Amino acid sequence: MTQTSKTRIMTECAIMVALSAVLQLIPFVKLANGGSITLASMAPIVFIALRHGVKWGLLTAFVGSLVQMLLGGISAPPTETFFWFLLVILLDYVIAYTVLGLAPVFAKPFQNQLVGAGVGTFAVTLLRYICHIVSGILIWGVYAPEDQPVWLYSIGYNGSYMVPEIIITVVIVVLLWKFVAMRALKNRHA
Repeated sequence: MTQTSKTRIMTECAIMVALSAVLQLIPFVKLANGGSITLASMAPIVFIALRHGVKWGLLTAFVGSLVQMLLGGISAPPTETFFWFLLVILLDYVIAYTVLGLAPVFAKPFQNQLVGAGVGTFAVTLLRYICHIVSGILIWGVYAPEDQPVWLYSIGYNGSYMVPEIIITVVIVVLLWKFVAMRALKNRHA
């Protein structure tokens, strides 16, 4: 890889982190205890991972997780120890966003790139949802109603924003991927 192409990829990654951050700041719905439905804020990160591979995807997603923490602010967890606070940072930000960079791993088995992009996007956004569920069970469960199991509360609360986010992100990434594939095909025949 030449220095020029490496610089171009790094620039694309930085732009996608910035775009993701801007989209995160424009929520359709913002929940009281954290979480929001956005205009596909995960799509730029997933798209860059699909476009440039796992290495660039994980790096971009990790940087994106740090930007999300800085811009979104970390909700004060209902705990008093540093360990639990660190667990919130890892589960709700670092791991939850960094897994988005793994989209190519789930997309690779599919010969049809469009299907692979859809499956890869769905898989990594589902992994992010699972991170929030685990965090909800371990840390945020104190907010669960007394008559409801903590795991069910966490699935429901996090699902109220993550399920729409997953759907929006899959649709946007597939449309973007289709556009890029059509453009590449058009350029090949030109």
